[in-house]
Amino acid sequence: MVIRFAPAMIAVAAVSPASATPHHPAAQSPIAAQIKADVATIVDGINSKDIAKATKFDAPDLVSMESGREPSVGAKADHDGLAMTFKYAPSWHLTKVDETVDVAKSGDMAVYRGTYDEDSLHDGVPYTHRGNYVAGFRRDADGDWRVHWSVVSWQSPSKKKGG
Repeated sequence: MVIRFAPAMIAVAAVSPASATPHHPAAQSPIAAQIKADVATIVDGINSKDIAKATKFDAPDLVSMESGREPSVGAKADHDGLAMTFKYAPSWHLTKVDETVDVAKSGDMAVYRGTYDEDSLHDGVPYTHRGNYVAGFRRDADGDWRVHWSVVSWQSPSKKKGG
């Protein structure tokens, strides 16, 4: 069983070291820190089952993609999907393993990449798996950063936790 991860969670992206090096690190560092803080808010919303917090940075035109399901489009679809997931899997929990943010030279777009452990129960038995999350953030006209697309890619199938 695959639990739906919020757009504020995970996929492998190949980025060469040269393209990951910002040209204006002083200007881009605060942006990267803001994006990481926004994703931390999203993850906290998922872990606390707070839909408003988990979807706080969804753009109206958000496209969320994950293996094994058709893409969902729009902030409402993400909200509704999370509501179902929270009801179905109340023990669902994410733990950050690592993260990085690549900021465009223009400072108006950023790509978040992170790896997360996802824990849940399957018929009362604790299961876990690791996944990758990649999300495209854009600074919108109002100055806020929002997720406009995200991809979740699991590294392996779920397995019994501790087994």
